[in-house]
Amino acid sequence: MMKREDCIYVAGHRGMVGSAIVRKLQAEGFSNIVKRTSSELDLRDQAAVNAFFEEQSIDYVFLAAAKVGGILANNTYRAEFLYDNLMIAANVIHAAHTAKVKKLLFLGSSCIYPKLAEQPLHESSLLTGSLEPTNEPYAIAKIAGIKLCETYRQQYGSNFISAMPTNLYGPNDNYDLKTSHVLPALIRKFHEAKINNSPSVTLWGTGKPMREFLHVDDMADACYFLMNNYNGLEHVNVGTGVDITIRGLADIIAEVVEYSGTIEHDLSKPDGTPRKLMDVSNLASLGWSSSIELRDGITQVYADIKDSF
Repeated sequence: MMKREDCIYVAGHRGMVGSAIVRKLQAEGFSNIVKRTSSELDLRDQAAVNAFFEEQSIDYVFLAAAKVGGILANNTYRAEFLYDNLMIAANVIHAAHTAKVKKLLFLGSSCIYPKLAEQPLHESSLLTGSLEPTNEPYAIAKIAGIKLCETYRQQYGSNFISAMPTNLYGPNDNYDLKTSHVLPALIRKFHEAKINNSPSVTLWGTGKPMREFLHVDDMADACYFLMNNYNGLEHVNVGTGVDITIRGLADIIAEVVEYSGTIEHDLSKPDGTPRKLMDVSNLASLGWSSSIELRDGITQVYADIKDSF
C-alpha cells in the first residue's frame, strides 16, 4: 500500500489520464507528487530520464505519458507514434528499475488487441492475431511497454504492472475535430450545431458499431486501486464492461447538449470495427468496478467544457 509520505511520479500529468491520477492522489491525501512537463523533461531522452531518476527519490511511478491521437493522427504520423512511445516506455521503465522504485504502473490502450479478436476482448487475446493497420505503430509501442514490465518482473523481480483502458473521456480531453476521438468530437459537433442552429448533424456510417466508454476519473480510481492491490504478471483490462452503439451515443449527447435537430448518416463513410468491448472480469474479481454512468459523465463533461468552445 502506498503511504501518504511516499514520493510519487506521475509521468504525463497534464494529459487527460495523468491529470486525473493527480486529482485522485490529492483527494486521497498525497502531496509528495513529482511532475515534469515535456519541456522540463523529454522522456524520449534516455540520459535525461536517467538523471531525473538519479536525482529524485521516487517510490511509485504512474506512467501515463504518451503521444496520443485519433485515427487520422495515428495513421499520418506513424513513425512518431512508434518511436516516441517506444522511447518513453523503454526509458522510464528501465530508469525506474535502475532506481529501484517500489512499483510502477504502465498505462496502455485497448488498441493492443488483434483487429479480429473475439469479443469481449480478454487479456489472453494479446498477440493472437494481426493489429488494426491504422494504429499499429501505437499498439506495437504499447505492447512493448507491457512486455518490458513483464520481463523486468520475471528477470529482476521489479514490481511493474500494466493496465489497459477502454475508450476514455473526461476533463482535459481533446476536442479538436481533426485529431479527437468519437465522444469529444460528437460533443463539439452537437454543441456547434446547436449554437449555429444547424438543422442536422451527420454521423459517419450506419451508427451501428458498438463502443465502450469509461470516464477518466473512474480510470484514475482503477489505477489507484491496482497500485495498491495488484502485483501480477499479466496486464489488466480497465473498462465498464458495457458498450453502446455510436448512434446511441449520439442520441445521448444530443439530449445532454439539448440539440433539437435531426441526426443523419453518411453511408459513404466506413463504420470501422463492428464492436470493441473489454472483458473486465479479471479486474472485477479483484474487487473494482466503474461507478460513473455514461449519461452522467457526459452531462458533467459538457457542463465543464461548453463555455470554452
